Amino acid sequence: MTGEQRNPPVKLSLPLEYQQDLFNELRSEDELVLLARGLGLLRIVINLLHTFDAAGSNLIVVVGADERENGWIGEALAEHAAVSKSSMARGLSQVNTDAMSVGTREKMYAQGGIFSITSRILVVDLLSKLLNPETVTGLIVLHSERIVATSIEAFIIRIFRQTNKQGFLKAFSDNPEPFTTGFSPLASMMRNLFLRKPSLWPRFHVTVAKSLEGRKKAEVIELEVPMTDGMKDIQNAILESVEVSIGELRKADTGLELDDWTLDSALHKSFDVIIRRQLDPIWHRVSFRTRQIVNDLTVLRGILHALLTYDAVSFNKYMDTILAAHQPPPGSTRQNQSPWLFLDAANTIFETAKQRVYSGKPAEGEAPASSDAFPDSLRPVLEEQPKWSLLAEVLEEIEQDNYLNPVPRDDSNSTILIMCSDQGTCRQLREYLQNMHVHPTEDSQEDDSQRKPSAMLMMRRKLRNYLNWKKNFALVSASLFAENQKVLDGFTDQRGNPNGYRGKGPPNKRRRIRGGAASAGAGRPVNGSLQLAEDKESQVASLMADIQPTDVDAMQKDEIEVDSLDDMEDFFELYDMNDLLVIHPYDGDMDEHVLEEVRPRYVIMYEPDAAFIRRVEVYRSSHEDRNIRVYFMYYGGSVEEQRYLSAVRKEKDAFTRLIKEKGNMALTFSHEGAAPTDPQERFLRTVNTRIAGGGRLAATAEPPRVVVDVREFRSSLPSLLHGRSMVVIPCMLTVGDYVLTPTICIERKSVRDLISSFKNGRLFNQAETMLQHYKHPMLLIEFDQNKSFTLDPFADHSFEKSIKSADDSKDLQSKIVLLTIAFPRLKIIWSSSPYQTAEIFEELKNKQDEPDPVRAVQIGLGMGEDPYEQQSFNTIPQDMLRAVPGVTAKNMMRLILEVRDLREVSNLGEAQLDEMVGKEAGRQVYRFFNRSVFEE
Repeated sequence: MTGEQRNPPVKLSLPLEYQQDLFNELRSEDELVLLARGLGLLRIVINLLHTFDAAGSNLIVVVGADERENGWIGEALAEHAAVSKSSMARGLSQVNTDAMSVGTREKMYAQGGIFSITSRILVVDLLSKLLNPETVTGLIVLHSERIVATSIEAFIIRIFRQTNKQGFLKAFSDNPEPFTTGFSPLASMMRNLFLRKPSLWPRFHVTVAKSLEGRKKAEVIELEVPMTDGMKDIQNAILESVEVSIGELRKADTGLELDDWTLDSALHKSFDVIIRRQLDPIWHRVSFRTRQIVNDLTVLRGILHALLTYDAVSFNKYMDTILAAHQPPPGSTRQNQSPWLFLDAANTIFETAKQRVYSGKPAEGEAPASSDAFPDSLRPVLEEQPKWSLLAEVLEEIEQDNYLNPVPRDDSNSTILIMCSDQGTCRQLREYLQNMHVHPTEDSQEDDSQRKPSAMLMMRRKLRNYLNWKKNFALVSASLFAENQKVLDGFTDQRGNPNGYRGKGPPNKRRRIRGGAASAGAGRPVNGSLQLAEDKESQVASLMADIQPTDVDAMQKDEIEVDSLDDMEDFFELYDMNDLLVIHPYDGDMDEHVLEEVRPRYVIMYEPDAAFIRRVEVYRSSHEDRNIRVYFMYYGGSVEEQRYLSAVRKEKDAFTRLIKEKGNMALTFSHEGAAPTDPQERFLRTVNTRIAGGGRLAATAEPPRVVVDVREFRSSLPSLLHGRSMVVIPCMLTVGDYVLTPTICIERKSVRDLISSFKNGRLFNQAETMLQHYKHPMLLIEFDQNKSFTLDPFADHSFEKSIKSADDSKDLQSKIVLLTIAFPRLKIIWSSSPYQTAEIFEELKNKQDEPDPVRAVQIGLGMGEDPYEQQSFNTIPQDMLRAVPGVTAKNMMRLILEVRDLREVSNLGEAQLDEMVGKEAGRQVYRFFNRSVFEE
């Protein structure tokens, strides 16, 4: 840093020893930094950026930052510049939308500074030389755990390193687990990042431990909360269902490594994603039952999370929606509900969930003839979450502590900060704390000071809303069931029943239906759907009468949804930070910002989070004059506790494995990328020595070129083409996605995109325009690398046939045949992966002329049309709009120009749509957005 002495001194905010050591490392060399979660990764990145910003005349590019991180980095850089009084600092400039024109971006890059650019825009600007890689001072790569060989970020780094050997490159991550999967994962990641040195900083690093434990530590009070009996029963039943589901998966004989498929692993948040990733290559061969169980594991983990976070009424409501969502799909004539729903454990879950809300149920045994025989015995139970009462006790203890033991003045506020897992829990706690001292039934015998905090008012309100919701939900369910039945009837009319018995067997066969009688089907739906006993209307009415709003309810303020902020000066003022109680969800690195802004003296961790504990440690160690007390709450013997311990253990194991791999890792000395740098070698690569048939020896020192549509940079194919020493030229193409030669144009489709293009007819228009302008138009159908190379889902044919339409023209393969009949000159290329596609493109370009980018852009445009006109709009909403019935390629541009967003489209009246897209199309669009689920 000696060269910077002539500039004003740069003031950094790195008070801890490990932060300073890491910063000095980063200033001296390029490396991949792996820091444990919660140790302040963004703070180090911001200080590093500030040193370059203050120096001026630098062009730094930040890759991989999300929108919130951009906001925080920009704010922090402005703050640092003000503190350091750096006159040359420019702060952060964001380039994150296609609406920013090419000219604007070019001017910004010419001025220099720090830029956070989205990957898709950056790769196009680097390839088109709008941003010359040689002028870039360095790259800062965030979230490097997401980078794989085919990712767009790896492509950016390769372009940068091939043309700029002097610029610095620093990568950061605070998520070590992805670096430990696969063979030599750290070495592979270092190759993708073009780096040689990894720098590992776990929590047990000597310097980190010394920094956080050597000073005055935060006072931590651990509070283990016992679960209620109902919660324990439901948790045990869910775990039993998970265990049975994993057992069923093991029986499926998938041929995969099953050691990690255990109940302990199932508690981890990404377990179902890991299983799905393992099954992806053989997904076409696994049975429908196996696929269903994989989806069930996601549902069961969701229920497990909801049990500990939702209140009893919301949890019961959630279970109702799960049961409705698991009804058989339209057209199914066989039982295909999830297997776990038929376990005794599932019955325990549903029954116990209901008993936590209200008790009383129909008598056991045979149902009496009249409903009057049922006693109107439903009464509200409304079980409260055990953490609520403990939270009230903690707040009371804090209040007494403040009153009896006034602490000496320090830099902390007397603010109480409550941290939760999500916004839903924040809303729940806010409502509880607002109403915990309000009792819906006034009892003059009992003094207010003797009453314990209670959630009765909140729970009664939730139960009233739930009962009203259930009435409407029953109507929706009935409507959907009727619609399913209609589809089922139509299906059985069309399929193999020539005698017209409308889905039933012939009269002489009716006795063979399960149940032994022709009427057996009336007692149970044909698809074996699960039916639970419903409460009688009289019982629900009596329950509703019990929980009617009282005078105390009426006195409570309504929740304010929208405030117009009229007369703001008269009614609004800043809060006194000493009397504030803040409820906030865990939000990654943003939590550090919350601690610095609020400066709380008391922190209540309503749910455990290892990263936040470290943030508190860093905060306390960084500020010796700020006292802090932490209350750490968790359910004893629960999945919550197990998940927390498992997350800490997994991170520690990941760092241990990384340290071992780093010790044995071989150094890579060649980082120039795939393109040869020797001119002679480059010449030999492009020479064509085939002179058979009177051909001439042809050679050129020019590398092969491919013109690529800018929208194609979401895929990995342009990166792979560049890796094969092809010059990738990004353009806004109207016809085709890739132009290989003056005569060969290719439209690339993934399987999912192919299906949607057939549905909305876009593919036929694309094929027609390619045939008009190119001699050899081609359709490339590209499959995912790790998935099956087949269109035929040949597993479980019985289920497939039961839902397959009788009309064969709707089948994907039939549509491809119809396409080739309609366009005989259209060639179809089948590719198993992007890697194979790159090889095919190389072969197609062999001995062919190079394409002209200017001509490729002009093809298909009308007179005076601007090829970049559509680029100024967001492409994802355009894709969604194309899927709406009535929207075509011709009328879509009118909608885009006239209407601001999709929400506004959905709220347009039929007359307004008629003016924009025509009468028939307007009617279709209007009906699509305004169809009611209650209608038949």
